[in-house]
Amino acid sequence: MKTFSKLGKITAAALLFFSFAYCSDDDDAMRDVEVKSNTIVDFVAANDNYSSLGAALEVTGLNATLDGTTNFTVFAPDNDAFAAFLSANNFSSLNEVPTELLRQVLLNHVQSGEIMSSALSTGYIESMATSTVTGEKLSMYINTESGVSINGVANVVSADIEVDNGIIHAVDEVIGLPDITTFATADPTFEILVAALTREDDFTFVQTLMSSSSPAPFTVFAPTNDAFVALLGELEMSSLADIPTDVLSATLTYHVVAGANVTSGDLTDQMEVSTLANQSFTVNLGDPVTIVDANGRPSTVLATDVQANNGVIHVINTVLLPE
Repeated sequence: MKTFSKLGKITAAALLFFSFAYCSDDDDAMRDVEVKSNTIVDFVAANDNYSSLGAALEVTGLNATLDGTTNFTVFAPDNDAFAAFLSANNFSSLNEVPTELLRQVLLNHVQSGEIMSSALSTGYIESMATSTVTGEKLSMYINTESGVSINGVANVVSADIEVDNGIIHAVDEVIGLPDITTFATADPTFEILVAALTREDDFTFVQTLMSSSSPAPFTVFAPTNDAFVALLGELEMSSLADIPTDVLSATLTYHVVAGANVTSGDLTDQMEVSTLANQSFTVNLGDPVTIVDANGRPSTVLATDVQANNGVIHVINTVLLPE
């Protein structure tokens, strides 16, 4: 009886052990399931069409950032978009792109937090990229009038892909670092300004405002379409073509400051701002902020600090006229 009892105890203990071991193995299997993740980096790695993006994230070290628990929104370009980007910038492969430049280009596709497409609206938002010229945070122009486009170059082709640490919106182009002309051409608010800048074949405004070398950075006080319409009425002219070339050229250069990225925080009351026209205007920090040109004409500042890679734009409602 003692032997049987002892054997019974051993058998019971063995069963308990095996039962525990089985449960332990099952728990481990459950834990394995639970730890499987679907982060932004996981999504990119699992999709062959985003292998270029995956390689770029690894080269720049951003894969570690986008593989964590912090939430981000990513506008993700596919392989064809990267191929077009490399070709347009005369790179034969990703390895030829300077690492820091590539890092900032990638960050120009990233927003902090989760942003569904329904939460996007037409206007400017701040990118996570910084200017390679000034170090300022870059802006992005979102247009939602027909789908979602970014900076006038990339369109969202598949929206609201949810992953563990954020949202992915697939886009059809790489969103390069914007220059002053990027926002001028992307934002329909500046259609007449663009027409003025390009009216004459010998105008070099576009080439100048695309440059990231001296005399960059630039500060541009950009008149809206309504501002130009009002100017034509004031000058009693019917179209932009009626403005004499020398007057138009002088007027456009009067809106540009060279060699300085003057943000709204840099402006002071009664500040005299020197321009490329070799004339200045005066800033009044009232409510609203206004600019008074050489002829005593006021212009209200409608928006500030649209940050491009090579300078900053402030939007005004009146065309400034030099003396």
